[in-house]
Amino acid sequence: MTDRLGIAVEIGGGHSTCALVDGSGVLDRTMVDGVSISLVRTLETVEVCVRTLLAAAGVEPEDCIGVSVAFCGIVDASSGRVVATPQGKFEDARELDLPGWSRRAFGLPLRVENDARLALLGEHWAGAARGFQDVAMITLGTGIGGAAMVDGRVLASRHHQAGIIGGHIPVSIDGRPCRCGGSGCAEAEASTWALPAICSDWPGFAASSLAQEKRLDYRTLFHHYDAGDAVAAAVLERSCDVWATLAITLIHAYDPEVLLLGGAVMRRSEEVLPRIQARVRDRAWTPGRTVRIEEAALGGDAPLYGAIPLLGLAA
Repeated sequence: MTDRLGIAVEIGGGHSTCALVDGSGVLDRTMVDGVSISLVRTLETVEVCVRTLLAAAGVEPEDCIGVSVAFCGIVDASSGRVVATPQGKFEDARELDLPGWSRRAFGLPLRVENDARLALLGEHWAGAARGFQDVAMITLGTGIGGAAMVDGRVLASRHHQAGIIGGHIPVSIDGRPCRCGGSGCAEAEASTWALPAICSDWPGFAASSLAQEKRLDYRTLFHHYDAGDAVAAAVLERSCDVWATLAITLIHAYDPEVLLLGGAVMRRSEEVLPRIQARVRDRAWTPGRTVRIEEAALGGDAPLYGAIPLLGLAA
Protein backbone atom coordinates (compact mmCIF):
# COMPACT_ATOMS: atom_id res chain seq x y z
CA MET A 1 0.00 0.00 0.00
CA THR A 2 1.16 3.50 -0.86
CA ASP A 3 2.52 5.64 1.95
CA ARG A 4 0.44 8.59 0.71
CA LEU A 5 -3.03 8.10 2.11
CA GLY A 6 -5.86 10.46 2.91
CA ILE A 7 -9.07 10.30 4.92
CA ALA A 8 -12.19 11.45 3.03
CA VAL A 9 -15.44 12.22 4.83
CA GLU A 10 -18.71 13.29 3.27
CA ILE A 11 -21.36 14.75 5.59
CA GLY A 12 -24.72 15.05 3.87
CA GLY A 13 -28.13 16.10 5.09
CA GLY A 14 -29.30 12.51 5.50
CA HIS A 15 -26.16 10.39 5.36
CA SER A 16 -22.41 10.42 5.81
CA THR A 17 -19.60 8.35 4.29
CA CYS A 18 -16.01 7.78 5.35
CA ALA A 19 -13.26 6.52 3.06
CA LEU A 20 -9.56 5.97 2.68
CA VAL A 21 -8.11 7.38 -0.55
CA ASP A 22 -4.76 7.51 -2.30
CA GLY A 23 -3.46 8.77 -5.63
CA SER A 24 -5.18 5.95 -7.50
CA GLY A 25 -8.70 6.33 -6.11
CA VAL A 26 -10.98 5.29 -3.27
CA LEU A 27 -9.51 2.31 -1.42
CA ASP A 28 -12.29 1.54 1.04
CA ARG A 29 -15.44 3.25 2.26
CA THR A 30 -18.21 2.82 4.81
CA MET A 31 -21.53 4.50 5.42
CA VAL A 32 -21.91 6.19 8.79
CA ASP A 33 -24.78 4.99 10.94
CA GLY A 34 -26.67 7.33 13.20
CA VAL A 35 -26.26 10.71 11.48
CA SER A 36 -27.49 13.26 14.01
CA ILE A 37 -28.91 16.77 13.74
CA SER A 38 -25.84 17.66 15.80
CA LEU A 39 -22.55 17.87 13.91
CA VAL A 40 -20.63 17.20 17.14
CA ARG A 41 -22.49 13.92 17.60
CA THR A 42 -22.11 13.03 13.92
CA LEU A 43 -18.36 13.59 14.10
CA GLU A 44 -18.11 11.28 17.09
CA THR A 45 -19.57 8.51 14.92
CA VAL A 46 -17.36 9.54 11.99
CA GLU A 47 -14.26 9.18 14.17
CA VAL A 48 -15.22 5.63 15.13
CA CYS A 49 -15.86 4.71 11.48
CA VAL A 50 -12.57 6.20 10.31
CA ARG A 51 -10.62 4.32 12.97
CA THR A 52 -12.35 1.12 11.89
CA LEU A 53 -11.29 1.75 8.29
CA LEU A 54 -7.71 2.47 9.36
CA ALA A 55 -7.54 -0.69 11.44
CA ALA A 56 -8.91 -2.79 8.58
CA ALA A 57 -6.22 -1.35 6.29
CA GLY A 58 -3.50 -1.97 8.88
CA VAL A 59 -2.47 1.69 9.06
CA GLU A 60 -2.40 4.41 11.69
CA PRO A 61 -3.65 8.02 11.41
CA GLU A 62 -0.04 9.21 11.11
CA ASP A 63 0.21 7.21 7.87
CA CYS A 64 -2.24 9.70 6.33
CA ILE A 65 -1.47 13.22 5.11
CA GLY A 66 -4.79 14.81 6.00
CA VAL A 67 -8.56 14.75 6.27
CA SER A 68 -10.99 16.04 3.63
CA VAL A 69 -14.54 16.89 4.68
CA ALA A 70 -17.26 17.45 2.08
CA PHE A 71 -20.07 19.29 3.87
CA CYS A 72 -23.66 19.89 2.79
CA GLY A 73 -23.66 23.63 3.41
CA ILE A 74 -21.76 26.84 2.84
CA VAL A 75 -18.23 26.66 4.19
CA ASP A 76 -15.23 28.94 4.46
CA ALA A 77 -12.53 26.72 3.02
CA SER A 78 -9.72 29.03 4.10
CA SER A 79 -10.61 28.88 7.81
CA GLY A 80 -12.17 25.42 7.81
CA ARG A 81 -15.42 26.70 9.32
CA VAL A 82 -19.08 26.21 8.42
CA VAL A 83 -20.90 29.39 7.41
CA ALA A 84 -24.45 28.06 6.90
CA THR A 85 -26.25 24.71 7.07
CA PRO A 86 -29.43 23.19 5.65
CA GLN A 87 -32.51 24.20 7.62
CA GLY A 88 -32.94 22.03 10.70
CA LYS A 89 -29.58 20.27 10.33
CA PHE A 90 -26.29 20.68 12.18
CA GLU A 91 -27.26 23.88 13.97
CA ASP A 92 -24.14 23.55 16.14
CA ALA A 93 -21.86 23.51 13.10
CA ARG A 94 -21.05 27.22 12.91
CA GLU A 95 -19.49 27.16 16.36
CA LEU A 96 -17.40 24.07 15.69
CA ASP A 97 -13.66 24.18 15.04
CA LEU A 98 -13.37 21.44 12.41
CA PRO A 99 -9.56 21.68 12.02
CA GLY A 100 -9.30 21.43 15.81
CA TRP A 101 -11.49 18.32 15.80
CA SER A 102 -9.24 16.68 13.20
CA ARG A 103 -6.09 17.48 15.17
CA ARG A 104 -7.59 16.07 18.37
CA ALA A 105 -9.09 12.98 16.72
CA PHE A 106 -6.31 12.04 14.32
CA GLY A 107 -3.43 14.49 14.70
CA LEU A 108 -3.97 15.53 11.07
CA PRO A 109 -4.65 18.76 9.13
CA LEU A 110 -8.13 19.16 7.66
CA ARG A 111 -9.54 20.64 4.47
CA VAL A 112 -13.28 21.30 4.28
CA GLU A 113 -15.28 22.23 1.21
CA ASN A 114 -18.87 22.31 0.05
CA ASP A 115 -19.96 18.82 -1.03
CA ALA A 116 -21.03 19.85 -4.54
CA ARG A 117 -17.71 21.60 -5.16
CA LEU A 118 -15.84 18.49 -4.07
CA ALA A 119 -18.12 16.33 -6.23
CA LEU A 120 -17.22 18.49 -9.24
CA LEU A 121 -13.54 18.31 -8.33
CA GLY A 122 -13.86 14.52 -8.22
CA GLU A 123 -15.64 14.38 -11.57
CA HIS A 124 -12.93 16.61 -13.06
CA TRP A 125 -10.16 14.38 -11.74
CA ALA A 126 -11.63 10.97 -12.50
CA GLY A 127 -15.12 11.27 -13.93
CA ALA A 128 -17.30 12.82 -16.61
CA ALA A 129 -15.63 16.27 -16.44
CA ARG A 130 -12.15 14.91 -17.06
CA GLY A 131 -10.42 16.85 -19.84
CA PHE A 132 -12.77 19.84 -19.63
CA GLN A 133 -11.81 23.21 -18.15
CA ASP A 134 -15.23 24.91 -18.05
CA VAL A 135 -17.87 22.80 -16.31
CA ALA A 136 -21.15 23.27 -14.46
CA MET A 137 -22.76 20.62 -12.28
CA ILE A 138 -26.24 20.15 -10.79
CA THR A 139 -26.95 17.57 -8.08
CA LEU A 140 -30.57 16.48 -7.80
CA GLY A 141 -31.45 14.93 -4.46
CA THR A 142 -33.04 15.93 -1.18
CA GLY A 143 -32.26 19.49 -2.27
CA ILE A 144 -30.52 20.81 -5.35
CA GLY A 145 -26.82 21.55 -5.22
CA GLY A 146 -24.36 22.74 -7.76
CA ALA A 147 -20.88 23.93 -8.56
CA ALA A 148 -19.01 25.49 -11.44
CA MET A 149 -15.48 25.34 -12.79
CA VAL A 150 -14.04 28.14 -14.92
CA ASP A 151 -10.68 27.74 -16.68
CA GLY A 152 -9.89 24.64 -14.64
CA ARG A 153 -10.61 26.18 -11.23
CA VAL A 154 -13.63 25.50 -9.08
CA LEU A 155 -15.51 28.76 -8.72
CA ALA A 156 -15.28 30.34 -5.25
CA SER A 157 -15.92 33.80 -3.84
CA ARG A 158 -15.39 36.05 -0.84
CA HIS A 159 -18.72 35.06 0.72
CA HIS A 160 -18.29 31.38 -0.25
CA GLN A 161 -21.56 31.08 -2.21
CA ALA A 162 -20.38 31.34 -5.83
CA GLY A 163 -21.75 28.53 -7.93
CA ILE A 164 -23.16 26.37 -5.13
CA ILE A 165 -26.65 27.73 -4.45
CA GLY A 166 -28.16 26.96 -7.84
CA GLY A 167 -31.03 25.28 -6.04
CA HIS A 168 -32.07 28.71 -4.82
CA ILE A 169 -32.06 30.37 -8.21
CA PRO A 170 -35.70 31.34 -8.85
CA VAL A 171 -37.27 29.52 -11.78
CA SER A 172 -40.83 30.81 -11.20
CA ILE A 173 -41.82 34.39 -10.32
CA ASP A 174 -45.00 33.31 -8.54
CA GLY A 175 -43.64 30.03 -7.28
CA ARG A 176 -43.81 27.89 -4.20
CA PRO A 177 -42.29 29.05 -0.89
CA CYS A 178 -38.77 27.78 -0.29
CA ARG A 179 -36.96 26.82 2.92
CA CYS A 180 -34.46 29.60 2.24
CA GLY A 181 -37.19 32.24 2.67
CA GLY A 182 -37.56 32.92 -1.03
CA SER A 183 -40.15 31.66 -3.46
CA GLY A 184 -40.03 29.93 -6.79
CA CYS A 185 -36.55 28.51 -6.17
CA ALA A 186 -35.61 25.44 -8.17
CA GLU A 187 -35.55 23.43 -4.92
CA ALA A 188 -39.05 24.53 -3.99
CA GLU A 189 -40.33 23.60 -7.45
CA ALA A 190 -38.61 20.22 -7.96
CA SER A 191 -36.65 18.54 -5.17
CA THR A 192 -37.26 15.60 -2.89
CA TRP A 193 -38.03 17.66 0.20
CA ALA A 194 -40.66 19.66 -1.73
CA LEU A 195 -42.15 16.72 -3.63
CA PRO A 196 -44.89 15.71 -1.14
CA ALA A 197 -46.39 19.22 -1.20
CA ILE A 198 -46.00 19.48 -4.98
CA CYS A 199 -47.86 16.21 -5.49
CA SER A 200 -50.60 16.88 -2.95
CA ASP A 201 -51.37 20.22 -4.63
CA TRP A 202 -51.48 18.67 -8.11
CA PRO A 203 -54.94 18.48 -9.76
CA GLY A 204 -56.27 14.94 -9.51
CA PHE A 205 -53.91 13.88 -6.73
CA ALA A 206 -56.69 12.44 -4.55
CA ALA A 207 -57.54 9.91 -7.27
CA SER A 208 -53.88 9.15 -8.01
CA SER A 209 -52.14 6.02 -6.76
CA LEU A 210 -49.59 8.43 -5.25
CA ALA A 211 -52.17 9.41 -2.63
CA GLN A 212 -51.83 5.96 -1.04
CA GLU A 213 -48.13 6.46 -0.29
CA LYS A 214 -46.93 7.41 3.19
CA ARG A 215 -43.58 8.63 1.80
CA LEU A 216 -43.22 10.52 -1.46
CA ASP A 217 -39.78 10.81 -3.01
CA TYR A 218 -38.61 10.57 -6.61
CA ARG A 219 -38.03 6.84 -6.34
CA THR A 220 -41.69 6.47 -5.40
CA LEU A 221 -42.73 8.88 -8.13
CA PHE A 222 -40.89 6.82 -10.77
CA HIS A 223 -42.55 3.64 -9.49
CA HIS A 224 -46.00 5.13 -10.08
CA TYR A 225 -44.89 6.67 -13.37
CA ASP A 226 -43.84 3.19 -14.54
CA ALA A 227 -47.30 1.91 -13.55
CA GLY A 228 -48.95 4.54 -15.74
CA ASP A 229 -50.16 7.03 -13.13
CA ALA A 230 -51.07 10.30 -14.88
CA VAL A 231 -50.23 12.58 -11.94
CA ALA A 232 -46.80 10.98 -11.53
CA ALA A 233 -46.16 11.50 -15.25
CA ALA A 234 -47.23 15.14 -15.08
CA VAL A 235 -45.11 15.87 -11.99
CA LEU A 236 -42.11 14.24 -13.67
CA GLU A 237 -42.54 16.41 -16.76
CA ARG A 238 -42.86 19.53 -14.59
CA SER A 239 -39.74 18.54 -12.63
CA CYS A 240 -37.76 18.11 -15.83
CA ASP A 241 -38.95 21.54 -16.97
CA VAL A 242 -37.62 23.03 -13.72
CA TRP A 243 -34.29 21.20 -13.94
CA ALA A 244 -33.86 22.19 -17.58
CA THR A 245 -34.63 25.82 -16.75
CA LEU A 246 -31.98 25.72 -14.05
CA ALA A 247 -29.54 24.07 -16.47
CA ILE A 248 -30.11 26.82 -19.03
CA THR A 249 -29.56 29.48 -16.36
CA LEU A 250 -26.22 27.93 -15.38
CA ILE A 251 -25.20 27.56 -19.02
CA HIS A 252 -25.94 31.23 -19.65
CA ALA A 253 -24.15 32.23 -16.43
CA TYR A 254 -20.98 30.10 -16.64
CA ASP A 255 -20.60 29.18 -20.34
CA PRO A 256 -19.55 25.56 -19.64
CA GLU A 257 -18.26 23.08 -22.19
CA VAL A 258 -20.19 20.36 -20.38
CA LEU A 259 -22.94 20.37 -17.77
CA LEU A 260 -23.14 17.35 -15.46
CA LEU A 261 -26.22 16.03 -13.71
CA GLY A 262 -25.74 14.01 -10.55
CA GLY A 263 -27.57 13.04 -7.39
CA ALA A 264 -30.05 10.33 -6.45
CA VAL A 265 -32.63 11.39 -9.06
CA MET A 266 -30.15 10.38 -11.78
CA ARG A 267 -30.61 6.74 -10.86
CA ARG A 268 -33.34 7.07 -13.47
CA SER A 269 -31.14 8.94 -15.91
CA GLU A 270 -32.73 7.14 -18.86
CA GLU A 271 -35.91 9.12 -18.16
CA VAL A 272 -34.42 12.38 -16.90
CA LEU A 273 -31.39 13.01 -19.12
CA PRO A 274 -33.07 12.95 -22.56
CA ARG A 275 -35.84 15.26 -21.37
CA ILE A 276 -33.37 17.83 -20.06
CA GLN A 277 -31.13 17.53 -23.10
CA ALA A 278 -34.04 18.18 -25.44
CA ARG A 279 -35.32 21.18 -23.51
CA VAL A 280 -31.86 22.74 -23.26
CA ARG A 281 -31.21 22.14 -26.95
CA ASP A 282 -34.43 23.98 -27.81
CA ARG A 283 -34.12 26.87 -25.35
CA ALA A 284 -30.49 27.67 -24.51
CA TRP A 285 -28.68 30.39 -26.44
CA THR A 286 -25.22 29.05 -27.26
CA PRO A 287 -24.37 30.48 -30.68
CA GLY A 288 -22.31 28.17 -32.86
CA ARG A 289 -22.12 25.29 -30.40
CA THR A 290 -24.08 22.81 -28.32
CA VAL A 291 -23.29 22.33 -24.63
CA ARG A 292 -22.79 18.70 -23.72
CA ILE A 293 -25.17 17.56 -20.98
CA GLU A 294 -24.14 14.31 -19.37
CA GLU A 295 -24.74 12.18 -16.31
CA ALA A 296 -22.05 12.47 -13.65
CA ALA A 297 -19.92 9.32 -13.68
CA LEU A 298 -18.91 8.77 -10.06
CA GLY A 299 -22.29 8.78 -8.31
CA GLY A 300 -22.20 9.21 -4.55
CA ASP A 301 -18.44 8.65 -4.51
CA ALA A 302 -17.69 11.91 -6.36
CA PRO A 303 -16.92 13.97 -3.19
CA LEU A 304 -14.62 11.18 -2.01
CA TYR A 305 -12.71 11.32 -5.28
CA GLY A 306 -12.62 15.11 -4.90
CA ALA A 307 -10.60 14.62 -1.72
CA ILE A 308 -7.74 13.20 -3.79
CA PRO A 309 -6.81 16.44 -5.60
CA LEU A 310 -7.89 18.54 -2.59
CA LEU A 311 -5.36 16.78 -0.34
CA GLY A 312 -2.65 16.81 -2.99
CA LEU A 313 -2.76 13.05 -3.55
CA ALA A 314 -3.52 13.23 -7.27
CA ALA A 315 -0.89 11.44 -9.31
